[in-house]
Amino acid sequence: MLLKPYLLIAPLVMLLMAAGHCCLAATGSGGSDDGRQFALNGFAGANLTLGGASMVMPNGLLMLTNGATRKMKGHAFHPPLLLFGSGSNGTGPVRSFSTTFVLAIFGHGQHADLSVRGLAFFISSSSEVLSAALSGQPLGLSNGNQSANIFAMEFDTLYNAQFNDIKNKYVCVDGDSLVSLNSANTGYYDDGTGRLLNLSVISWKAIQVWVDYNSKAMVISMTMAPLGVVRPKRPMLQTTIDLSGVVQSTAYVGFSSVMRNITSGHFILGWSFALDGPAPVLDISVLPALPSAWTKTNWSNSPPISMSLKLVLALASLTLVSVGIGIYVTVRWRLNCFEVQEDWEVSLGPKRFSYEVLFHATEGFNEKNLLGRGGFGSVYKGVIHKPDIEVAVKRMSHDSRQGVKEFIAEVVSIGRLRHRNIAQLLGYCRRKGELLLIYDYMKNGSLDKYLHTRNGPTLCWSERYSIIKGVASSLLYLHEEWEQVIIHRDIKASNVLLDSKMNGRLGDFGLARIYDHETAAQTTHVAGTMGYLAPELLRAGRPTPFSDVYAFGMFLLEVTCGRRPIFINEQNNRVLLVEWLLEHHHNSSMLDTVDPRLGGEFNMKEVTIVLKLGLLCTYPSPNARPVMRKVMQYLDHDQSPPDLSPAYISYIMMAQMQNEGFDSHNMPCSQPARSVATVSGESSVTILREGR
Repeated sequence: MLLKPYLLIAPLVMLLMAAGHCCLAATGSGGSDDGRQFALNGFAGANLTLGGASMVMPNGLLMLTNGATRKMKGHAFHPPLLLFGSGSNGTGPVRSFSTTFVLAIFGHGQHADLSVRGLAFFISSSSEVLSAALSGQPLGLSNGNQSANIFAMEFDTLYNAQFNDIKNKYVCVDGDSLVSLNSANTGYYDDGTGRLLNLSVISWKAIQVWVDYNSKAMVISMTMAPLGVVRPKRPMLQTTIDLSGVVQSTAYVGFSSVMRNITSGHFILGWSFALDGPAPVLDISVLPALPSAWTKTNWSNSPPISMSLKLVLALASLTLVSVGIGIYVTVRWRLNCFEVQEDWEVSLGPKRFSYEVLFHATEGFNEKNLLGRGGFGSVYKGVIHKPDIEVAVKRMSHDSRQGVKEFIAEVVSIGRLRHRNIAQLLGYCRRKGELLLIYDYMKNGSLDKYLHTRNGPTLCWSERYSIIKGVASSLLYLHEEWEQVIIHRDIKASNVLLDSKMNGRLGDFGLARIYDHETAAQTTHVAGTMGYLAPELLRAGRPTPFSDVYAFGMFLLEVTCGRRPIFINEQNNRVLLVEWLLEHHHNSSMLDTVDPRLGGEFNMKEVTIVLKLGLLCTYPSPNARPVMRKVMQYLDHDQSPPDLSPAYISYIMMAQMQNEGFDSHNMPCSQPARSVATVSGESSVTILREGR
């Protein structure tokens, strides 16, 4: 959710809000009006309902704010209720509609872009909502209730210099509340070059806007251009929204604005609207002209100010200075929470959280809430209120291009995944140089601490076997059962999280790659953790599901033996876990490799399956490794465990293997391989065993 700059002035609004507004109605014909469409080339004699500071000037120009009073709202709407329901009785989905209008916003002074408010085109089922709206609320559309059924297309003008935003900041689409669904910087696309050209809406120049809603596609689009320029073919803003849950069967259409500065004004020159078809074309040749100048003399004929009033104003000025300091502090805080949004984020499934919410949830990312640090950032525990939810917030830096790539990979790959053994991504946040991912909090932390923390907690065999099956199930889902193929590329104990019931959940998709089932991953960048990297990755760099299977095989051995893929033995030598296990297998002592912390209490059949399966999954040739569906059959006892029969062969055979493309020196071991073992099951395969 974008941070809206108008939230920054709330303290000042509460102090200076002025009460009172008037409403008048002007009737007449400003163009055709058959209950389905109308066209107003100017507003002299037009049938409009006006409220607040709005009025129709003698030449037919509609002025929403008159510049005479600070914090004054103004609105104007077409008084007959329009039938938006498509059904015969007025119910059913919202009908398609189209509107075009010409607007102009004037701001005077050196910092007009910091103080001039924008305006909004709205659809509302209730005129009372507009009458009750507060002049301090965003664009005069709210009485503080964020759930009001109002659709609005905002033309927000506030300018934030700290982030080098262009002036006339953005256009927003709001549905059902004043929280933006989509936004874009104001501008228009040149039909000839396709370039996006900036367009200032505070320039005191008329701008034409086209807004169209396609009820079948449920798409709202907005196009704008300087008055007199042909409507660009490419919309400036387009987003998907079902207005059936926002717009009622009958509703009003109109405009609303709030004036912050007494040297500003908001004007509409012409307007047309249509249901179930394009809006009538406006005749720009007969539109009322804007005033050539707009100064205090245009509206001020007030009597001389009395001495008592001057004293009151002086005291008010002192108060404003104090309030201004408070506002400055608030603004600085809000700016520090300012967030970034790009086009690729629009289609993502997860919810976007505000940085402010995450800051408070983690108590300012307090070290006491730190759960751990990794290669891509830190993870903090937090509590998000209403309702109270415990979360884990992964905080990364995107100062580097790699950081952004890892962030996008994780959001895109798991944003829509739903599996009981995959850590659930709740949402994300981007803020200046930071990227944040929000997950369900896993009460029992990572599996790593239960396997490798000296004198720490441990797991019984049944818990380990359940975790192994859960991770295997998640990989089957990623490789075969989801709509696309996802290669995790970093399977290891530290990336398996345990929930309150000690169920294993695969997490950390920062290195994941996603592609269609009919294609293959295109990356050739080697990534992962040493010891879990399949040999073919070191040679070709192209990940496949079989490289995940290799890492899973190392994971099986790690969980069963309680040792890392590369460990230090009693003689202080570096040892490969696979090599060590193969040697025990050759000596018929494979059960001696089981984690001694189990105290010999384990299911011998299950341990044998897991150890043999670990060796089969770590076979050097990827095509000889089992797919995850076959792995699940072994673990569910639907398939007899593979029969591994060690048999040593000569260096000539190893040379043949190397000539076929496998280089044993690429294995993460400090000494060359000396032998291999044959693994026989349904088919005869060979496994490299490196000795010392």
